[in-house]
Amino acid sequence: MMRTPVVAGWFNADDDPDGFRLLGTRCRMCGSVFFPRADAYCRNPSCAGSELDEVPLSRTGTVWSYTDGRYRPPAPYPGTPDAPWEPYTVVAVELAAERMVVLGQAAPGVTVADLAVGMAVEVVPGVLHQDAERTWTTWHWRPVGGPV
Repeated sequence: MMRTPVVAGWFNADDDPDGFRLLGTRCRMCGSVFFPRADAYCRNPSCAGSELDEVPLSRTGTVWSYTDGRYRPPAPYPGTPDAPWEPYTVVAVELAAERMVVLGQAAPGVTVADLAVGMAVEVVPGVLHQDAERTWTTWHWRPVGGPV
């Protein structure tokens, strides 16, 4: 089965949770780090830099906020309207080193009851959707030391 990232270049393809990382870019001129990545110019308004390097982002961070998604997302979200639907948990995480907030789904089985603001979490590989031909990969957040 073909594995395809939901957005190319936003994370590495390592399925090992210990090697999986979100990928950002760092401006060579001012050192600002961006996620999602910037590829054409520095998004820092006080910098005119245009040379950007890909950098792996922190694997860990703390929960900044969270909520549950109790609705089926509209197209182009994969899946058919008649497929079973399960609510999911969305987590906003402040990355440890970069001090930026990155949004993502919680790992399967992690609910809002399992989270608290300030809790340590880590990024792990995840699956957004799977059909007969393809597995769409993404990232998930899980409490540090929790099951994948």
